[in-house]
Order: sequence, then C-alpha cells, then structure tokens
Amino acid sequence: MVEAVIFDIDNTLMDFMKMKRAAVDAAVDYMIDAGLSVNKQEMIDKIFNVYWKEGIEDQNIFDKVLVKEFGEIDYKILAAGIIGYRKAKEAHMNLYPHVRMTLTELLKMGVRLGVVSDAPRLPVWLRIVSLGLHHYFEKIVTFDDTGERKPSPKPFKKIIELMNIKPERAIMVGDWAERDIVGAKNIGMITAWAKYGNQFDTKTSGADWELEDIYDLIGVINKINLSGEIEK
Repeated sequence: MVEAVIFDIDNTLMDFMKMKRAAVDAAVDYMIDAGLSVNKQEMIDKIFNVYWKEGIEDQNIFDKVLVKEFGEIDYKILAAGIIGYRKAKEAHMNLYPHVRMTLTELLKMGVRLGVVSDAPRLPVWLRIVSLGLHHYFEKIVTFDDTGERKPSPKPFKKIIELMNIKPERAIMVGDWAERDIVGAKNIGMITAWAKYGNQFDTKTSGADWELEDIYDLIGVINKINLSGEIEK
C-alpha cells in the first residue's frame, strides 16, 4: 500500500533547466545593454561552465564570471545581469503539464506528499511558493537539513523520519537516476523516474517505474495498491 509520494522539484515538478537557460540568456542581454562588450553566446557558455564546476545553485555566479574574465566587478554590469536574470526567472518558472492535477488527485486518494531537494532551503521554498505548491506538501527536506546531497541516504531517511512512514510504503519521484533513484532504492523506497524531465540522456534509469507524464503516477499507485506488488 502506497502511503506517501516524495518528489524532487527541479526537472520533476518544474522545468528547471528551461528556466535557468532563459534566465542566463536574459542576464547576458541585460549586461550587454549596460555596456559589457562580449560575444553573447561565449558569455553564456562561460557562465554555464562555472555552474557545472561549482553547482547550478551558485548564488554568486555573475560575480565569479566577471572577476574571472575582467579581473574586477563593474557593479552597473552586475546589477543589470541580476535584474535580467530575476525577471526572466519569474517569467519562466512553470510547472510541467498535469502537475497540479496530479498532486490534487493524490491528496484526494489520501496519499501524503513530501519533497526532497538538493537545493538550499530558501531557494526551495521560493520555488514552491512561486509555483503555488506550498499547501500540497506535508514535509520538505533540503540540503540545509542534512548537509548531504542525494544519493546519500541521509535526505531520504530524513523525510521518512519526518513523515513517520516506512520506506517500502513511499514512492520517490525524480528525474536524476544516479541521485534520486539510486539513493531512494538504497533505503528501500519504491522509485519512479520522471522520464519527461530527463536532462542527462539517461537510457536506463533502474527505477521500479518510469513516467512519461507525471499523471502516470496515479495509475502506478492504483496498480501497486491493487496488486500489492512492486513491478515495472
């Protein structure tokens, strides 16, 4: 019997990378308009190179790139980049299709909902509230709550502890097979891969279930509860 569903956020509930790319694109446009003399695509590539090395949640990304490329920070340029980034981020922070419908139906089914994210606490809450999802989730675990990122067992064990459920009665839904799926399976959770959010060209997820659409989760839970078995 499935009692709870635990979700990742980025590329599972919302198209995080689409938002990130649009925000960086706008930031560079704003910096160029403020007087920065660069090739736009080259600057975008340099920003993402730093993201990949230091973490996609880096809050000082433009400071670091400006210092690296120009040896100093021109605060007019920095401010322009931040403003452009924030405006585009808000405009492109959108849920995947059928997310709200799925969450609502899960609650109607009596399934409890939680979140485990590798992002810091404040950015997680900003996303959840901006997306209008703050009334859906019973518990939320972020990087700040355990100091470790998936696939470490700590975040998964923390959410299980907070919600007082057995891991075998909870489904972990996430897009990153090597983190969300591996970490959850290692503590005995049922796993469902958000194939629709695949950003890594993953061919084999290793999950118990694969979701082409988040709403597929409803059928998965009904099947598990009717059969009492976990099968692909």
